[in-house]
Amino acid sequence: MRHKLNLESVSDVVLAREAAGRDPAAIRLITTRNNQRLFRAAWGVLRNNADAEDVVQEAYLKAFRSLDRFEGASSLSTWLTRIVINAALDRKRAAERRRTELLEQDVAMLDEYKARFAQTAGITPETSLARKELSRLLTAAIADLPDEYRTVFILREIECMSVRDTAQALEVSEAVIKTRLLRARRRLRDALSPDMRTLLDGTIAFAGADCEAMTARVLAALDIPPTQ
Repeated sequence: MRHKLNLESVSDVVLAREAAGRDPAAIRLITTRNNQRLFRAAWGVLRNNADAEDVVQEAYLKAFRSLDRFEGASSLSTWLTRIVINAALDRKRAAERRRTELLEQDVAMLDEYKARFAQTAGITPETSLARKELSRLLTAAIADLPDEYRTVFILREIECMSVRDTAQALEVSEAVIKTRLLRARRRLRDALSPDMRTLLDGTIAFAGADCEAMTARVLAALDIPPTQ
């Protein structure tokens, strides 16, 4: 091993430095820590699981090539989230130039994602049909939010990012974040209730096999062999 650092406990700046040096363990730790948050952030903009995965991978590659410029002004997670959101917005703008109506495709892709989620997310026999249906309805309700509300809701309510970090990631003021979240909550008031918070963690999931596959693709694209 090149070093004996306990990567789990080092600062974001040190972890970024190790990843910039192409340390596979550091890159793996960064991706596994952030895969789900970044996927959710991208999905919040694109509402399409395949496009969201592509954007996350592209954003990782861009980030890892510029990690030597990370100075720790914000957390590494927030820095990565900002890169992913900007990449997702760029992709969305490009898609909107090609098409003006993507609703039918969005619905089809969301159904495809839910089917794949059911196969890969490790659903246990104890998971009830009612819970699956509620999760489906909630995902659809979030997808129907206006773009600026949807992204804020996902980052604040599902990912539990702070107002400050969300504002940094979206490059708007904290007041704007608070206003958008309030309006998103109002729109979802009929779907959400205090006892539904445990359901949110399973919404727009990106873990298990999906998470591991993303990490493997990033390592391969950087020509770095996986750790033994």
